[in-house]
Amino acid sequence: MNTIDRIQDHALQLLEIGALFLVILLGIGALSLIYIYIADVSQRAQTIRRNFPVIGRLRYVFEHLGEFFRQYFLTQDREEMPFNRAQRSWVYRAAKNVDSTIAFGSTRPLNQPGDVIFLNCLFPTLSEDTSEPSSVTIGEGYARQPYTTDSLFNVSGMSFGAISANAVRALSNGAAKAGMWLNTGEGGLSPYHLEGGCDLVFQIGTAKYGVRTPEGGLSEARLRELAAIEQVRMFEIKMSQGAKPGKGGILPRSKVTAEIAAIRNIPESEDSISPNGHPDIRNIEQLLDRITYIREVTGKPVGFKTVVGNTGWLTELCEAIHRRGMQAAPDFISIDGADGGSGAAPQSLMDYMGQPLRSSLPLVVDALTSHDLRARIKIIASGKLINPSEVAWALCMGADFVVSARAFMFALGCIQALQCNKNTCPTGVTTHDPDLQRGLDPENKAVRVFNLAKNITHEVGVLAHSCGVRHPRELQRHHALMINERGLPEPIGKIFPEKDVDIRFLPIEKAEGKVA
Repeated sequence: MNTIDRIQDHALQLLEIGALFLVILLGIGALSLIYIYIADVSQRAQTIRRNFPVIGRLRYVFEHLGEFFRQYFLTQDREEMPFNRAQRSWVYRAAKNVDSTIAFGSTRPLNQPGDVIFLNCLFPTLSEDTSEPSSVTIGEGYARQPYTTDSLFNVSGMSFGAISANAVRALSNGAAKAGMWLNTGEGGLSPYHLEGGCDLVFQIGTAKYGVRTPEGGLSEARLRELAAIEQVRMFEIKMSQGAKPGKGGILPRSKVTAEIAAIRNIPESEDSISPNGHPDIRNIEQLLDRITYIREVTGKPVGFKTVVGNTGWLTELCEAIHRRGMQAAPDFISIDGADGGSGAAPQSLMDYMGQPLRSSLPLVVDALTSHDLRARIKIIASGKLINPSEVAWALCMGADFVVSARAFMFALGCIQALQCNKNTCPTGVTTHDPDLQRGLDPENKAVRVFNLAKNITHEVGVLAHSCGVRHPRELQRHHALMINERGLPEPIGKIFPEKDVDIRFLPIEKAEGKVA
């Protein structure tokens, strides 16, 4: 064999070895992909990986790389909408119960009009000085079964239909573990709400889903059935919702399954459109009549939820209560800001209708206070409150409780894909597509719901202790500043003057004695 033949033979051997190695590498790659696929579809911690095995991992890679490259050619932490990355990242970390500390310095501008700055005390509260959060009783002296809870942060209304069965399961179990309530939303009571054993607030929407007669009216028999369920602690009449004041609920036909249609008593696969308002509640007198009637039938506290736009009704409401007596008053009012969310709403309403919570919450608190009704009527604040600072601000302004929907959606795995009005949510939170919904593991996500509630309550407590009070419900307006239109901090108590005594902390008998 000459030299050329030997070289050719050697080259062929190298090619054969190279081909063998390539086959081995391809085999290893194929086996690796199979392993990753099996691992992704069988794990329960991450919905994206479960629903989109292998390729879904790219999201987490890009998310991690984005931390390093975003400052050069992507948006900054606080530029995304409606919730920026800084807000969402805190919720994700809190829900996973991982370290929520940050390094180097705040990325938050400290001169944006409307922003809040809390005033730390020179002598902050020490652990041995603190007390457990005080409990609050709703409906005391007026409902046969008043509701007492010490939970500061609770789950706002999200209907079964707007969110999936697995999402409701996770919320129910997580809420029970955290000792907080879950609002059913206007879609009626499903078996999934009851599954975890948590306290429930049954919401009565304009279409009366879950408590409607065949003609669409309010069913007394159904009210009594619901009231007999121990978990149902309160009833809330939804007058309006933050993202769509003046417009009823909207559930697209793609999300109206047979099960949802049966619970709502509506046709399957047809758009579920609630009336703009309650046909049987057209003025303040009828609203108070309805509240009194439902409380008498159920024996449980009754209130209403509204967005504040025109404020004339506040004075009319307060005067009507004094004229009729304290038994006619709502046991609570839920104030939803125009910055609230929705699964589906017209953009014109979502962008331009109603007052934001920053202005409406103090308006309502002050109106009740000036009419000596603050001790009688509890205040629930809702609308884009997902971080500890926002919850603490609401407590400073006079709220008794804070509720949130979107914070808990993030805890369930929501990535703000903005697909809530369709049946294509990639995380299984707002879809009824079984292939997408299976990725949301209720057991795993229930733990995250609990973690979020625990950590947000803890950090609100940290803010309260820094301000020198024993627990969050002692926060008042003089504990914070608000940045004005000139970019300068101004005492909130100056912008919204507070009374010398906050009647939230007076015994109800003494506070109501002022009325007489």
